[in-house]
Amino acid sequence: MTLSLATLLTAALFLLLGVALLLGSPAVVSILRGFPRSTPASFLFLGLGTLGFLYRVAHLSPADFGDYKVYLLIGFSVLAVLSLFLVPDFLAVRGLAVCVLVGAMPLLDAAYMQYDQPQRLFMVAPLYLIALPAAIWLGAQPWRMRDFLEWLFRPGPRARVLGGGLLAYGVVLGAVAFTY
Repeated sequence: MTLSLATLLTAALFLLLGVALLLGSPAVVSILRGFPRSTPASFLFLGLGTLGFLYRVAHLSPADFGDYKVYLLIGFSVLAVLSLFLVPDFLAVRGLAVCVLVGAMPLLDAAYMQYDQPQRLFMVAPLYLIALPAAIWLGAQPWRMRDFLEWLFRPGPRARVLGGGLLAYGVVLGAVAFTY
């Protein structure tokens, strides 16, 4: 993946979230409020996260436990399937956390060692400072996302202000993507 494409994908994500929050339609608010305990979202995000993780495990080198790939693939697959049935509470949040952690790798790899492109930091900084710590924290304490969404959608301008900020940063990232 090129640095331009990685930055454009990150910009698209910011733009999508920003527009959704800025418009504040009742359907979007309802979907976001129900997300933490949503069974379809659990299957979707945990499935995507598991597939991404298993892909990474399948391509391990011998120095990284690559000699035990088959055992790791079987073990993690069984663990993912069992978690769907044995730990269903807030599994959508945990699945999203896995997707963020696995999905950040190609984006960060695209910016790795690109020291001649200092504007890459517009894409990398939010990942390192916000997305990755939030994914780790929400993976360990997923009920915090429910609390955050309740706070965000209380009466007041919080959701619109956050949406406006995400939208503005998405526009900045989109412009930065064309400067490489």
